[in-house]
Amino acid sequence: MLKRAFLALVLVVAALAAAMAVNTWRTPSRQVAVAAAPALSTDLQAAARRLAGGIRFRTVSSLDDPAGNSAEFDKLHAYLAEQFPKVHATLRKEVVGQHALLYTWTGSDPKAKPIALMAHQDMVPIAPGTEKAWKVDPFSGAIEDGFVWGRGTLDNKGNLFAQLEAVEALIASGFQPQQTVYLVMGDDEEVSGLRGALPIAELLKSRGVRLDWVLDEGLLVLDGVLPGLSKPSALIGLAEKGYATFFLSLDTAPGHSSMPPSQSAIGQMSAALARLEAHPMPGGIRGIAGQMFGTLAPEMSGINRFMLTNLWLTGPLVTKQLEKSPSSNAMLRTTTALTIVRAGNKDNVLPGRAEAAVNFRILPGDTIDRVEAHLKSVLGNDAIKIRRYPGNSEPSPVSPTDGDGYRAIEHAARSAFPDAIVAPGLMVAATDSRHFSLISDAVYRFSPFRAKSEDLARFHGTNERVAISNYGEMISFYQQLLRNAAQPQ
Repeated sequence: MLKRAFLALVLVVAALAAAMAVNTWRTPSRQVAVAAAPALSTDLQAAARRLAGGIRFRTVSSLDDPAGNSAEFDKLHAYLAEQFPKVHATLRKEVVGQHALLYTWTGSDPKAKPIALMAHQDMVPIAPGTEKAWKVDPFSGAIEDGFVWGRGTLDNKGNLFAQLEAVEALIASGFQPQQTVYLVMGDDEEVSGLRGALPIAELLKSRGVRLDWVLDEGLLVLDGVLPGLSKPSALIGLAEKGYATFFLSLDTAPGHSSMPPSQSAIGQMSAALARLEAHPMPGGIRGIAGQMFGTLAPEMSGINRFMLTNLWLTGPLVTKQLEKSPSSNAMLRTTTALTIVRAGNKDNVLPGRAEAAVNFRILPGDTIDRVEAHLKSVLGNDAIKIRRYPGNSEPSPVSPTDGDGYRAIEHAARSAFPDAIVAPGLMVAATDSRHFSLISDAVYRFSPFRAKSEDLARFHGTNERVAISNYGEMISFYQQLLRNAAQPQ
């Protein structure tokens, strides 16, 4: 009896292994075949010098002092008009709010639904004390070793200037888009976009504009970052996670440290925060993560391909592995980050108040209300008061992969980066594009930057730079994207 049971088990395991092997072998590639982009007509070295010039304007945005760097934004606007004369002669330029820019390139077909390309002019400041860690002055726009260096090259003047280079060259070639194209360039993306991108979206809505699709900054062309994938991966963000910060406070009686109570404000808050960190919201390979791994799996080799192609069985094991990395874990769940803790001001006084802030990045499918319910449940202390940050935002809607917008971006990425695998992905940070859900059902997030693992820390970090060769690919990408938009695939 035991022998028959063991034999049956062996047969079941063998059948499962055979089914998984066949499934792995039969799962086809989802990559589209496209011709490589034509040779770039733009003088790349001159384009690099124009970008370098734009880096020298210290357009750092501020939440508390919107007018603080007003003169730098004015200088940047004058510089753009000087460096891109055909754009400024052909497109209609509007300044919205203080310094946000909206360019309108009128299409040949008034019935065709318009599209928008987005970028932002503003940058984050240099972290105090890190200036000497930079290889060059971060606002020098230095060109060295085949790179343009400086704050904003990656986030996000690289995109902005590449878009303008593409449009300038297309105008020079006699190209006119079929549909109207809007260029949206916010001035406060790094501090919420409420003064720039949002008013532009509201302005277009008031004019009755409904966009066919939108492309903003976002995911990258990752090289050597995803385990098991030998080729670079160009990930197109279909959505971005929501943002929710909750401020916590706990009040108790203050006292002398020589007679501490059994439960102090600091102890209670610390215990609650430890519970919160130990009990994250549930995650899994579903939604956009499922789409991404489903697209990448056929391009992988060995055990990675086998495991990702058979998630119907291997899902729990693969999920456990992905949860070990902060970057991949962020794609699977609503994340919990303890960001601020405050209590006490003297070593021999028991504070009567403990405060903390917790930041959640919300996965599409979750909501702010659901996150708050989780927060209350896990904290397990009714004495802790919870207050929402007014700037919280729900996850963006998920954009489709079967529409003209995704196909145009996918084909342009395959043309400009013929060595890369293109797949959908999830943007885990916030961008200006979330405001454009007001006027479009198809909002995508992709930045045509090549990035290795070591480059990821350059975003908002030290030694930000873009390779001149990659900058040429960026310009080529935007040119091809606009051509594709005029001839839907």
